[in-house]
Amino acid sequence: MTRSLGTNFDNSLTAASLRPFFAVHFAFDGGDLRLWTGLDTLTFGGEDYDGGGNMLSISDIDETSEIRATNVSVGLSGLPSSIVAAALTENYQGRPMTLYFGTLDANGAINNDPYVVFKGQMDQMSIQESGETATVVIDCESRLVDLEMARVRRYTSEDQKIDYPNDKGLEFITDLQDKQVVWGKK
Repeated sequence: MTRSLGTNFDNSLTAASLRPFFAVHFAFDGGDLRLWTGLDTLTFGGEDYDGGGNMLSISDIDETSEIRATNVSVGLSGLPSSIVAAALTENYQGRPMTLYFGTLDANGAINNDPYVVFKGQMDQMSIQESGETATVVIDCESRLVDLEMARVRRYTSEDQKIDYPNDKGLEFITDLQDKQVVWGKK
């Protein structure tokens, strides 16, 4: 699939010195979490991303030509155990997540806007504790995972009333199940 990258971004990918970075934006109920794989604070799109450095890890990112769901895992290690309690109580499933890829020039400035590599929703969170620190890994699914979910609907009065509470069109459908209908003359 053809991508439209900015000229500066494209040139930075073929430059002799490449300074790539990833940035991730989690939209939690308790507030957004924005991190990037460098140090200090990085600003783009009017939002600040805190430096996660080596504590931030990202799994392989698959891209296919097929229409199917893919996933990515983002981990944050070296967290104090006090933050783990907040992670356990946070409502995160189904919340949006965006992963960006970008490059920096020799002065540390961003080359064009970072490219959205993955956009989806948070699925599962796993926590591994080791004494005073912990590692939190969030598995994220692409929005195409909804295509794999079964949509089970029935031709019943109860099911019809989910969408149309006052509809009586299927009210007598259960009576028809064992009813014998005679056609023509006898």
